[in-house]
Amino acid sequence: MMSRTEMIGLVCGVLGGFVAPAHAQVDYHDNDSPWGQRAEAGPDAEVPGWFYNLGITGLRAQLVADRPKALLIKYVFPNSPAEGHVAVGDLIVGAGGQMFQQPHRNGYGEKVFGADGPIAELAQRLEESQGADGKGKLALALRRDGERKRVVLDVGQKYGSHAATYPGGCAKSDKILAELLEYLVKHQAEDGSFGDPVDNTFAPLALLASGEAKYRPAIERNARWHGRETHPNDNRYADLMNWTYMSAAIVLSEYYLATGEKWVLPELQEIHDHLAKGQYLRMSQINPKAKESHPDSFPKGPKDSHGGWGHNPGFEGYGPIAMLTGQGALAYSLMHRCGIKIDRKHHDAAYEFLQKGTGKNGYVWYGDQIGGPQDGWADMGRTGATGIANFLSPYAEPVYRERALSHAKVIGLHPQSFPDTHGSPLMGMAYTALAANVDPDSFRKLMDANRWWFTMAHCTDGSFYYQPNRDNAGYGSDARMTASSVVAFIFTIPRHNLVITGKKTP
Repeated sequence: MMSRTEMIGLVCGVLGGFVAPAHAQVDYHDNDSPWGQRAEAGPDAEVPGWFYNLGITGLRAQLVADRPKALLIKYVFPNSPAEGHVAVGDLIVGAGGQMFQQPHRNGYGEKVFGADGPIAELAQRLEESQGADGKGKLALALRRDGERKRVVLDVGQKYGSHAATYPGGCAKSDKILAELLEYLVKHQAEDGSFGDPVDNTFAPLALLASGEAKYRPAIERNARWHGRETHPNDNRYADLMNWTYMSAAIVLSEYYLATGEKWVLPELQEIHDHLAKGQYLRMSQINPKAKESHPDSFPKGPKDSHGGWGHNPGFEGYGPIAMLTGQGALAYSLMHRCGIKIDRKHHDAAYEFLQKGTGKNGYVWYGDQIGGPQDGWADMGRTGATGIANFLSPYAEPVYRERALSHAKVIGLHPQSFPDTHGSPLMGMAYTALAANVDPDSFRKLMDANRWWFTMAHCTDGSFYYQPNRDNAGYGSDARMTASSVVAFIFTIPRHNLVITGKKTP
């Protein structure tokens, strides 16, 4: 049986210096994952697996171990630039007049994070082809039935290339964002929901951050949905309820700070009371079943896991985690700005939980323990949630801003894990970008290192796609809504129209 520390290290992923075996750089796992997974609904339901989207070409590709400098085509979307030119089974071996130079680097760990190889090289050629000098034509070198073939795709120049300052001061980013906002409104449910807690956090925040009055009805419908979904004496443990309450706290706080609508305050008070009651502060909150189901995670004393939040109120399973505790500390900070009274002892306990799991470099591990070397790192979602929570602390002590800057800088130092994180990678991307925004240089490094992702995740219908990842949270139903919500949100960050993105409040 693994100890709690060993379990945390495993869940977090690799520790410093770990190198994944060669096959993991292509497959992630030994069970045909991610390639064998299917979307159950939406425009990707016809695609026979979870493959890389190759930007607006309309192609989906798998990485294969015996072709380290090629992309194996697994699907061609109808009415896309690639239809009639590229076929399933083709190998793309070059683009833009150049053969691919580097082998795949694809996997989870310090040595394999990123997309060096054909994915990154094709992304660069694809964006160049859409720019002023590219004439909207993308030349591809293929191997089909053992023979070399050259095709040219008409990808057009509708979007152009990203500016060096993207997503701010960038015409391409503005065009993409405008389409994404319309996509979000079009796919909003009648009850006001956008989908899961990730969608219901970042879709309304993106619409609110746009500053466009035409989206206010959609935003209000979602805000009222959050109000209906959160209520006293909520016991929906099977739904991992704290994710819903964190989302509601953040969205309704930003909505109130933007609109001043008084009906929001009683809803925020209910949410606050639920979160405060469910924050793990006393051993009497432990679910007795946790001793049987997760004996190595069971608290050793009153300060073990103290101050954190897990999937549900109190302590159950493996207990509180940093990703939710960062959101809890952020929720307290935002609700404080709305006039909700926050018990500072509760808020301090959340910050202390997060600090106990923070390495000397500012990286935040899985829980309230450091799961690897003090200067180790992996995926940055937890660091992002903690960073923005520290930055928005309502307290005057300079330590909170100092911690926030440390979190931002470690993100800028290791930006390559951005789209590959534990749990919900897309949620992780949103919070990582938020924390990086604390330090403009770190935000620039993050966006520059992941320009390939934004180029390749962009689909022919203007939506964005959830690319293959170490985890499958969010893939299996509609693979577009969550990615589109998060990208829309990230592209609004430079506008500084939300408190969490830099808007000043009285």
